[in-house]
Amino acid sequence: MPVNAAKGIDMITTLIVPGLDGSPAPHWQHWWAATDATAAMVELSDPDRPLPAVWDIELAGMILRHPDCVLVGHSLGAVLIARLLARWPHLRVRAALLVAPADPAKGSRIASFAPLPNAQLGVANTVVASRNDPWMSFSQARDLARCWGAEVVDLGFAGHINVASGFGPWPMGKELRDDLLLQTQPVSGAGRAPLQLGW
Repeated sequence: MPVNAAKGIDMITTLIVPGLDGSPAPHWQHWWAATDATAAMVELSDPDRPLPAVWDIELAGMILRHPDCVLVGHSLGAVLIARLLARWPHLRVRAALLVAPADPAKGSRIASFAPLPNAQLGVANTVVASRNDPWMSFSQARDLARCWGAEVVDLGFAGHINVASGFGPWPMGKELRDDLLLQTQPVSGAGRAPLQLGW
């Protein structure tokens, strides 16, 4: 069924990309996957002990099966998306919603995901950030968004935008995805133009 027939948005696949330890209920990503027929949760190996090379391949495989998808990542999932878009510019991705990206320097289990890319990602993208996120300061998220060519949505004092900070169902996420769809067209041909990488 269409994502939002009233807005004229065509059917699209949204790939939901969890971060460290996954996004079990009642996380907003779990709720989204359960309530949106156009969305699918990306199952990543060993969510408690993530390996960047493995996660890169698993997400890339899902994108190849669902070209022109919108990617919705939380925390380390947002970082994974940014890494993949910067490294593999020919993947057919329409847009990305990057929620509460996590700084790999903040935890030993995610340190191998450093460094963060500091070049434009080549697709329409939005960074959703909080002013008291323990995993990344608002100023760092804002600076990354500038590098990535992203719009910034400031949620104020919203913690890590997860269950611990009160986020179960989060309809605003779907609205932000729909805004990205309205701004973009499906990717044609082989994908996006190669990028100059700064990392």
